[in-house]
Amino acid sequence: MKNKVLMGLAAIAMVAFLSSCGKVPQAKVDATNAAIAAAQTAEAAVYVPAEFTAVQDSMKAINAAIEVQKSKLFKKFGPIELKLDATLAQAQKVSTDAVAKKEEVKKEVETTIAAVKVTMDDNAALMKKAPRGKEGAAVLEAMKTDMAAIETSVAEAQGLYDKGTYMDALNKIKAASEKATGINTELKDAIEKVKGKGKAVVAPAAKPAAAAAKPAAAAAKPAAKPAAKPAAKPAVKK
Repeated sequence: MKNKVLMGLAAIAMVAFLSSCGKVPQAKVDATNAAIAAAQTAEAAVYVPAEFTAVQDSMKAINAAIEVQKSKLFKKFGPIELKLDATLAQAQKVSTDAVAKKEEVKKEVETTIAAVKVTMDDNAALMKKAPRGKEGAAVLEAMKTDMAAIETSVAEAQGLYDKGTYMDALNKIKAASEKATGINTELKDAIEKVKGKGKAVVAPAAKPAAAAAKPAAAAAKPAAKPAAKPAAKPAVKK
């Protein structure tokens, strides 16, 4: 009788264990989904896209594994719970990283906009010093058009920044910065070339004067030779 009671208790415990193992860990599923939604709200797809995609893929795999276990007679959700714990922690980290990255991008936009404005002011000053030859005038006109386009891009980047779309603002201002820096380098090179040509023209001017002194010295040499000849001998009478 005692053995039957023990066996009955063991059977009840086994059923309870299997029942607990056979339930979908819905609370953990909901918590993980909520963490992923929070990461999405934090714009993780924009600022940490690779990490956010990894979390989504992990949750998709968990959902697929849950469906597989649901179709089994003896369900086993223990390993799935462990994966849910890991994915929940990963989603929370992605959310935190997205917030940090967004702030980093925001500051980079501010710094780059300020730097581009300084470069554009420098370009405007260099334009006044740039050579204006036949070809130079056409190049400068093209630069003026490019500089106007850069000014527009800076204004658009500022508008995106004001709306809080920092990544789009950063992409736009980076492109503007590259163009402004390219114009700056081109203008400085052109000005330096003109300065170099000016120095080269001055140097050869001293050479003709030195060369002119040589014929004068050469002309003096023949004059001395006749004076050195001995006097003619007197004719001897036979």
